[in-house]
Amino acid sequence: MSRSFNHQYGVEQVRVLPGAYYTTGARDEMIVTILGSCVAACVRNPRTGYGGMNHFMLPRSDSGDWSGLSSAMRYGNFAMEALINDVLKTGCPRADLEIKLFGGANLYNGPSMVGTQNLEFALGYLRTEGLPFKSQDLGGPRGRRIHYFPATGAVKRLLLKPTTDLRLIRSEQNYVQSLQQQPIEGDVDLFD
Repeated sequence: MSRSFNHQYGVEQVRVLPGAYYTTGARDEMIVTILGSCVAACVRNPRTGYGGMNHFMLPRSDSGDWSGLSSAMRYGNFAMEALINDVLKTGCPRADLEIKLFGGANLYNGPSMVGTQNLEFALGYLRTEGLPFKSQDLGGPRGRRIHYFPATGAVKRLLLKPTTDLRLIRSEQNYVQSLQQQPIEGDVDLFD
């Protein structure tokens, strides 16, 4: 993750890359990501303002053989669990979680329609877990840039231009190829 100061909003900016998540209790931080077919969940404790964002690339790993944290966070089932559990640790009751979903675009027509698979997973996951979401901006043919302010729950969403979408497609494809060449490392704990 990279950090920089965002002069437009006057806050520290933390960029969440695909396959990662970040949580914070800082009142002066904004979390940013760029989404194509990936999905990001923004989850927070509305009483304390502690919250975060994940960015997952694929719906799930059914094989269970991705035991490394950096690898597991590529998948929605691990990324959702990790982010939600971090926020629950602040004492937030499950029913009080504030959840917002973004992304899942289908930037190009193909047989896999990964964006649709990701958004269907995210909605199904919340339904199965009995967790309502406050808002969503999912699907469609355009990528998005998300600015999330966990302290207040505010989100600024920018739809990307079609020319940006082409660069995003190439970037996603290059990132997937680089991940396939990286060794699995770290570990992940899943909590109820």
